Amino acid sequence: MRVEEGRIPFRGHETWYRSLGDKQGVSLVCLHGGPGSTHLGLTALEPLADERRVVLYDQLGSGNSSQPSDPALWTIELFLAELANLRDALGLDRVHVLGHSWGGMLAQEYALTQPNGLAGLVLSSTLSSSTLWREESLRLRADLPPAIREPLDAHEQAGTTDDPEYEAAIFEFLHRHLCRLEPWPPIVEQAIRSTNLEVYNTMWGPSEAHPTGVLAGWDVTPRLGEIRVPVLVLCGRYDEATPRQAETIAQALPDAELVIFEESAHLAPVEETERYVATVRAFLSRVDAASI
Repeated sequence: MRVEEGRIPFRGHETWYRSLGDKQGVSLVCLHGGPGSTHLGLTALEPLADERRVVLYDQLGSGNSSQPSDPALWTIELFLAELANLRDALGLDRVHVLGHSWGGMLAQEYALTQPNGLAGLVLSSTLSSSTLWREESLRLRADLPPAIREPLDAHEQAGTTDDPEYEAAIFEFLHRHLCRLEPWPPIVEQAIRSTNLEVYNTMWGPSEAHPTGVLAGWDVTPRLGEIRVPVLVLCGRYDEATPRQAETIAQALPDAELVIFEESAHLAPVEETERYVATVRAFLSRVDAASI
């Protein structure tokens, strides 16, 4: 299998990418979460390169790409332009786009631009409304034991989210709703450690439950009917991007299929890798066959 890594110039910086496979046809471009995380959580999709070209990349500010320090940079427009630049540079004429978490938000925004050559969309553990995300996050937190819930609330209200007590409480929440594997695989630990907090805090804010950054108030739900390609919507049963949010997305789309991974939280590509990859593979193959 052909494997290529490189860097693409973008607005005075560089976007790092990893391309696997050399099959002709519709490629798969993977958009990682965060904002400010890396491609690591989506490496489980690399086996799909036996059927199609698979491209993973670190968004600007993340991982192996350039990491300029400038909060004014971090906008939806920047990341849409970076994706378009990646497609142009790699000659990706026809693509499926898979976005996980924040990457799914970016994928929806991208599809709404009606880009040429977009064949299908996979929206994995994501949201279409930051307001609904907040409602669901607060519902999940209300179910936590007081020893976890109370430090979360107290430190967020006080603005002391760097306090060790808060970090310990968040860790307990994440073990329930980010990744339920025990212990966490090294790739999960590495992805969390490598998150660029300037990007994350600027775009989202310091609290998972309360978006206060660029994405506060973000809502594309009323526009999802404009997306003209088949869409696979995925989430975990225990996902912080809850089944209610996945159902909201699927119901608003003209052509959507919803799959819930019963043993997973937010990281189904890691928690139920075999089923996750098989589900994505089957969807992409169906869309490709229907377009012939």
